[in-house]
Parts: sequence; C-alpha cells; structure tokens
Amino acid sequence: MWNVSHTQFTSQLIGREAELDRLADVLERARAGEARAVLIAGDAGVGKTRALDEVAGRAAATGMTVLIGHCVDLGDVGLPYLPFTEILGALAADERFTSVLSGHPVTERLLGGGTDAVGDVNRRLRLFEDVAALLAELADIAPLLLIIEDLHWADQSSRDLLRFLLSRGVLKRPARGSHDHRLAVFASYRADDLHRRHPLRPLLAELVRLPAVERLELQPLPDADVARLVRSLRDDSLPDATIHRIVERAEGNAFYAEELVAATDAPAGGVPSGLADVLLIRVEQLSETAQQMLRTAAVAGRRVSHDLLRDAVGLPEKELEAVLREVVERQLLVPGDGDTYSFRHALAREAVYADLLPGERARLHGVFARLLAERGRSSGSAAERAHHFRENHDLPEALAASLEAADHAQRVGAPAEELRHIEAALDLWSAVSADGRPAGTDSVTLTLRASAAAAHAGELHRAVSLTRSALAGLGQDADLELAARVRYTLAGNLLNVDNLSAAVAHSSEALALIPAEPPSATWVWAAATYMMVAARQSDGGESARRVGRQALRVAAELGVDDALADLLISMTVHADSNRRTPEGRERLHEARELALRAGNAHVEMRALFNLAMGCVETGDLERCLPWVEEGLDRARRSGLLSSPYSLEMRYLRLLVQYTLGYWDECARGAAEDVGTQSGSGGFTAGPGLYVALARGDFSAVERAQALLDGHFDWKNALVAGIVRIDAAALRGDPDEAVRAMGHTVGSLTDDTGAVPDATVRLAALALSAVADSAAELRMRGDEEAARRRADTAAALVEQARASAARGEDGRPQGPEGQAWLARVEAEWTRAVSGPDVAAWEKALAAFAYGDAYERARCRLRLAEALLAADRREEATVEVDAVRQEADRLGATVLRERLDALVRRGRLAVPARDRAAVLTAREQDVLRLLALGRSNRQIGEELFISPKTASVHVSNILAKLGAASRTEAVGVAYRQGLIATEPAPSD
Repeated sequence: MWNVSHTQFTSQLIGREAELDRLADVLERARAGEARAVLIAGDAGVGKTRALDEVAGRAAATGMTVLIGHCVDLGDVGLPYLPFTEILGALAADERFTSVLSGHPVTERLLGGGTDAVGDVNRRLRLFEDVAALLAELADIAPLLLIIEDLHWADQSSRDLLRFLLSRGVLKRPARGSHDHRLAVFASYRADDLHRRHPLRPLLAELVRLPAVERLELQPLPDADVARLVRSLRDDSLPDATIHRIVERAEGNAFYAEELVAATDAPAGGVPSGLADVLLIRVEQLSETAQQMLRTAAVAGRRVSHDLLRDAVGLPEKELEAVLREVVERQLLVPGDGDTYSFRHALAREAVYADLLPGERARLHGVFARLLAERGRSSGSAAERAHHFRENHDLPEALAASLEAADHAQRVGAPAEELRHIEAALDLWSAVSADGRPAGTDSVTLTLRASAAAAHAGELHRAVSLTRSALAGLGQDADLELAARVRYTLAGNLLNVDNLSAAVAHSSEALALIPAEPPSATWVWAAATYMMVAARQSDGGESARRVGRQALRVAAELGVDDALADLLISMTVHADSNRRTPEGRERLHEARELALRAGNAHVEMRALFNLAMGCVETGDLERCLPWVEEGLDRARRSGLLSSPYSLEMRYLRLLVQYTLGYWDECARGAAEDVGTQSGSGGFTAGPGLYVALARGDFSAVERAQALLDGHFDWKNALVAGIVRIDAAALRGDPDEAVRAMGHTVGSLTDDTGAVPDATVRLAALALSAVADSAAELRMRGDEEAARRRADTAAALVEQARASAARGEDGRPQGPEGQAWLARVEAEWTRAVSGPDVAAWEKALAAFAYGDAYERARCRLRLAEALLAADRREEATVEVDAVRQEADRLGATVLRERLDALVRRGRLAVPARDRAAVLTAREQDVLRLLALGRSNRQIGEELFISPKTASVHVSNILAKLGAASRTEAVGVAYRQGLIATEPAPSD
C-alpha cells in the first residue's frame, strides 16, 4: 500500500453516512476498473476535509494509493500547478516511487528539475500528458485515489491540468473491450466562496457534464448529528443548555461546532457570537510565545515548512518544538508530510491573520520575503516572494519578483499566470522609482508582453484592452519603432475580435510612422500587418497588394524569415493566388518552412491553418484533417492551444468530422474541448451542438445561446445562429427561423456592410421551415397564406444568391457554398410550387463532396418529391438509403421524419428492415420494455433521463399503434421486432 499526504484527525467522524457510502461506491467502482471523479462542494468548515480524510483512510486500508494535493491562497497571483507540484514532491521524496517517476521526465519541470536543454519548455500539453501517464501508471500498479483540496484557490494552470485529466486524460476510456484506469479523483472546493465571477465556476459547469464526473454537495449537518459531535468532543459532559446553544450557533457546520466546544473553557466564559472571536479566544489561551509563532505562521500561508518557520520566529530549536507541541495539541496546527505544519482549517489561519496589526503584518511579510530571497531565487518561489514583498510594501523587490514569476510561468507554459504576474508588475510600475525598476524594459513594452500573454491564453478582448493601454502610454517623444509596433500589434489584436475598420486605421498609422527607407524589420512587420488587414476590405485590395509586394522584397533582403512567411500567406490568401490552387498551396508550404526555420510558431500555425482551409474550400475534407492535426500539434508544442489559430483549427477539426459523418468522434471531441478555453473560444465545441440537435437534444439551443451570453464573438454568434435556426425548422416554427436568420446575419455583417459567406447556409435552414409551412398551408387549402410564405421564401433566396455570387474574399464560394445554394434553390421551389425532383437531385449531387447529413436530408426531400411524382419504387430506394445513413449517424430527428414519410406515403418496409420503423434507440427501449423495465430503469440502463425514456416509449406506442406498453410488446413480437416472447414468469 502506498499512501501519501494522509492527515490524521483526533475526533471521530459524525454523520455523513450517505455521503461516505456514495464515495465508497465510487472507490469500489474505481478498484473494479471504472475511473470516476467526484467534485465535493460545501461551505467553509462544513466537513469536506474531514470526510476526505475518512475516505482516504478507508481507501488506504484496502490497498489503494492515496495522493493528496492542496491549493493555497496567494491573493491575486498563483503559483502554477501547486497541488500537483506537492503531489510530485511527495512522490519524489519516497524511494518507492523512484522507478516510476524516472519514466516521466517532463514532470521534472514542476519540481524545478527541467531545463531549456530538454526539448521545448513551452510544451504544455506534453506536461499534461506526462502527468496523466504517470497517474495511469500508478493506477496500473495499484488502485489510485487522487485528492485535490481547496480547488477554489487553484491557479488557472492547475484548473487547466485538472480539466485535461478529467476530460481527455486519465478518465478517457481506452479502446473498446478494455477497462478504464483504476482511478478515483476527489476534488473539494468552498461553495460559499464562488461568487458569480469566480474563475472556478465555468470549470465546474464543464466538468459536471462529463459522463465520469459527478458532484457531491455536503449540506450542513442535522442538529442531531451536531449534538452527537459536540458530546463526542468532551470527556466530561456539557450541560444540555450549552450543547443546545452550540448546536444553534454552529448551524450544521462541524468546524464551527468544534471551535465552539473548544472555547467553552475560556476564562471569559460564554460563547462568542462570531467564529473569528472563537478562534481568537483559542489563540489567546496559548502562551505568548506560541501566539507569536502562530501569528507568524499565518503570514506564511496555510502551510509552512519547519525550517522556514524556525528562521522566521527566531526561536532556538528546543523552544520552537515546545511551542509547536502546544499549538498542535490545541489542534490549531497539524503536522504534515515533508516536515511541514498546516492550519487545521483555512478559516483559522484567516482569523489569526486578520487580527494582526497592520505594521506587524507588513513586518512579518518582510521577514518571509527576505528568507525566501536568501534561500535562492528559484523560479518556484518567485510568486511567493512577490506576494510577501508586496504586502511588506517593498515595491521594487515585489516588481522584480513578479517579473521573475512571469518568466517562470512562461517557461512552464502557463500563459494565464504569466499575464497575471505581468499585470501585477504593471500595477507596481508607477509606484517604483526609475532607479528601482528592472533595466532593459519599460511600461509600454511590458504592456505589449501582457497583451501577447493574453492572446496566448485566449483572452482576445483583454489583449486588445492591454494594447490600447500601451498606445495610451506612449509619450509625445516616444521611439517611432516602438510606437509603430504598438499600433500594428493593436491592429492584429483588433482583427482577432473582428473589428476590421479599427484594425485598418491602426495598421495604416503604423505603416505611416516608419519610412520604408532605410529598410527595417519594424517596417516589414508593419507592412505585413497592413497587408493582412487592408486586404479584407472590399476597396483595399490593390493598396494591400502593392504594399505586400514591396514588403516581400524588403523581408527577403533583410532575411526576416517569419515576416516573409506571413507576407506570403497574406499574398496567397488575399492577393496574387489563393489557397485553393496548386500555386497557392506551394506558397503556403514555402511560408510554413520559413516560419519553422525562424521559430515563429504563430506564423507557422497560420500557414497550416490556411493549408487546411484550402482543402475545405476545394471539397477535399479528408486531406484537411492531417493539416489540422499538424497545426494543433505545433500549438501544443508551443503552449499556444488557446491562441486564435489554434481555436480555429480545433473548430475546423470538429466541423470536418461532423461534415464527413464521424459524429461519435465529433461529439467526444466537443465534450473534451468544451470550456478548455476562454469564452471567446467557446465556438470550438459548436459542431458537437450540431450533432446533439440532429440527435434530438434540443437543449443544444440553450447551450449555444450560453456561448453568446458568456461572450459575444463572431464565431459564437455563427454557432448560435445555426443551432437556433435549424432547431426552429425542426420544430416547425418558420417565423422563429426567419427571425433568427435575420438576427444572425445582422450580427455577422461587418462594419463595411459585407454579409458573411454563411448567409447561404443560414438561408437554406430558414427556407426549409418556410417551405414546410407553405406545403402544410397548401394542403389545408389556404392559398393566400401559402403565397405569403412563398414571398418570404423569395426574399430569403435573393439574400442567399447575392452572398454566394461573391464571397467575403471577393471570389465565388467553393463546393460547400455552392451546395448550400443548390439546397436554397430546391427549398425555394418547394415553398412556391411543391417538391421538385430535378432540384433535389441537383442539391444531392452538390453535397457529394462529403456532407453526409445534408446528403441524407436532401435524399429525404428527393424521396418526398418522387412520391409526389408517383415514382414509388425510386422513392423506396431513396428511403432505404436515408434510413441506413440516419441510423449510422444516430440522427433521430431525421429518422422520425423519414418514418413519418413512410407512413404518409404507405411505402412498403422490406422484411429485413421491419425493425427499421423504430430508431436504434427505440429498439433498445423496446427490448427493455419487453423485460418489464420501468422508465426509470430504462433510463439507468441506457444512460438517459426517465423523461427521455418516456418520450421514446410514447413514440414506440404511436409507431406500433398500441394503446399500452403491454400491447406494444405483443405487437412487436408478432411483427418480429423482438425475439421469441418470454414465458409469463419472466
């Protein structure tokens, strides 16, 4: 048995039987090979740590390895990967783990052992994968319980790593037929600390939707359990009145109750009104030396090493041991692994810290800052030193330590932490005199670095804001090259958030500031940015091409390879050739090699993205995926997984999988991807919402809208618009579909008035709802209302034709756009005069480039048109093809519409397809109905809700013409939809 960081409590655990049983069940399933995770929520002091300690003890007793990591409150800045560093440190200190750790060298970066000589230090994903592999190897040796405490204090990198482990790493199911890793992950957090903007909230919302993750909330203990707890804490009995008062004041919080009981011996007597008062009364019961030691420990944080505390308090070893024993016996500090001491609860530390006098607090922070500095400026302690120096008001040292912490965060691939540390340095900058600031930098350059970190972290609007701050910070006598660099950086950031007109203005200013002669790298980059930005304007093409050609010559002369690569990409996409042609692809290959040689990962990813998009635009979807994977691999190796081109490629990969009909892969990828970036990148999981909607999950509409509510962005708006319009069409609501289409096109139209290429697709989806309504009205004989629908259809088709005739880049759209236009024309004809065989045959042929779902939807319309033309045999062929594809995709909504057409057209169902009148999911439900299962039991076995099971049962009854569940089962047996009927006893 291996057991690391196991904490011992002196009091017995009272209550929590149900919660412990639930956690024990998770452990049992983990030991059996079913990896699970539980997020444990509760208010401060409610008993999360105590329950986890109990569970850890039980797990260890059964032979499980127990690893525990803690998050620590360091104010506005965090120490990257702290809980995982603690776990790895404990493993490294135990010789039993030496051989295991030796096989995972990347993890040494978290222990301070990595160097620039070992590969690329920014390989953040490799670090994640190595941690996952290490845990998987440990779990293969013995069942593993991983506990992360106080997740509400976790730094962003720790949150990202936990997200990876749960969604893509150790909990990801291996190949079919094998078992998961024998692993359970328990993570606790304070529910009462999570305000609306707390950074943990989005992560929790994402994780609880993963199949292997569940949430457990520890509610306040019942009064009876609190009373039992109070009585168990004292050898002598307390008066009933005292117990009653404690129970009343504790309000179900076990820690409150324990502290109130401990305070009953205070000389002042009585029970204090607030928990802080209770804690301070306990502190005042200590000797004066012990009180001072405890105050010093509170300044260090939740946990402090023995030698650091010894040096901070300045006591001889024997005297320190005596006061430590006194404090430990009072249960204010508890000893931990690695010769450390921790406050028994964070609230205890907070109360002691808050009671310090301002001067005393600053002095003690200074003591710890100097001690940490004397022990060596290791990168791992820079964030702590920055915190202590700042609280000590030693601002020059705080500034230097913040910049050092930012450098460390950059090296370990933690751009969000890098940004926070740089922003902390910027906050200090004006308060530090010029001679106290680090040499070789200035506030404008530092702000530009912060904007780059924000962009790498996916905080695109924050990047814009920071670059605007840099622009505002430029003085009248600012260096022209720096002024130009600020402006073209701002232009690039504005382009990332789709503010084209402002991007053009700033890129033009940057180019005007720097003369072309003498040649300079700054002018080349200013020209490259101008070329990329201006070319997107409808009237800026010739000017952009002229500047681009001149910059190409200068970049080649100066040997600025990455700028030359960037210019080649822009010239390919916007000017002399395009990425759809062999010549364009050759230029993109050349640009990729130049960027690779220059070591510019951002430009290389841009080249790879455009190579992938060239395949999409020519309809060669299968060839797109290798380019996307190569681009994402480059992003992983460079720590740029949240950068704009990485987000685009993550979306593109899922979109191509969706289009090709690889829906299971798309759904899994979307579930893994959701929330792995900031709100501006939420669109990447959009294709997963398309799959969910096609499979009958209309909650996709709310989830798509949540993207916009969380952050308005062009791509979020596109995803939300597609889902909303298609859902309205599937629900038979043409008015909502048209409204949603108009709103979406309006929000996607840029400030130059150019409508998006996606207008064609949006119009096709809206037209399908309008055509359905027109057909129904004609069937009812309401020709006037049908004509009004036809007029709406005419307006929509004109919008689509105009958009398809000239795309955003000035060229007609490729195969995808032309296919959607063919569907637009077919839907328009259906709205005006009814289904037309030739129109739907054309649409079906147009989607032959690879869109599996749209081909199936066009086949259904073609079958409808063939039936209307009384070509029943041909219609039957199309129906069979749609049935097979719908079942393969799991497209339940399409299958339901197909079944309705079969019934309406009285088409014969082949004997081999008798079960095909039911969807695959309905056949599963029918099988369980035959076994006498209830809706709840069906839901549990099929991993769906009882309500969804009820809907499936109702559909089965309707399709089989049965009035009851029993009758439906009987009909199914007679029609051969189920195997031999069981005996009544079954």
